[in-house]
Amino acid sequence: MKARIALGAVGVGLGLWGLWLLVDALEVPALIRLPIWLGGAVLADDFFLVPLTVSIGWLVTRWSIGPDRHRTVGAVRTTLLYVGLTTLIAIPLLLRQGKGVNPTVLPRDYLHDWLLLEATIVVVGAVVFFVQRSRFTFRRSRASSGDIGGR
Repeated sequence: MKARIALGAVGVGLGLWGLWLLVDALEVPALIRLPIWLGGAVLADDFFLVPLTVSIGWLVTRWSIGPDRHRTVGAVRTTLLYVGLTTLIAIPLLLRQGKGVNPTVLPRDYLHDWLLLEATIVVVGAVVFFVQRSRFTFRRSRASSGDIGGR
């Protein structure tokens, strides 16, 4: 119990120290804009990203109910997960491309690079999907033909 209270006190202390650093580093107008930005992030998450994720998950689950699709649903889910994560990471770079005081900070063509990354993820996911699908189909067809163990 004492360890829990001590860890709680350390956590509260670190949180207050972080708040002090934030207030010290930002000016008043930035401190006013910060809750608005954080509120916008919460709204975007709750009203866009969560329904989108739940809808895609529901569609993939409905699709995986079909015959032998349960064997390949992992490749589909993993591909969608990686596409979603890399997109969320790339959004700030795509939105800030060439803007700001120093345009050389983001000199690359991030849209091209992001599209190339997404295409690579989708192609690898499709290859894994078709390899798993054909491999399982081959095993099933040999077993159903009676050719098991060289008999």
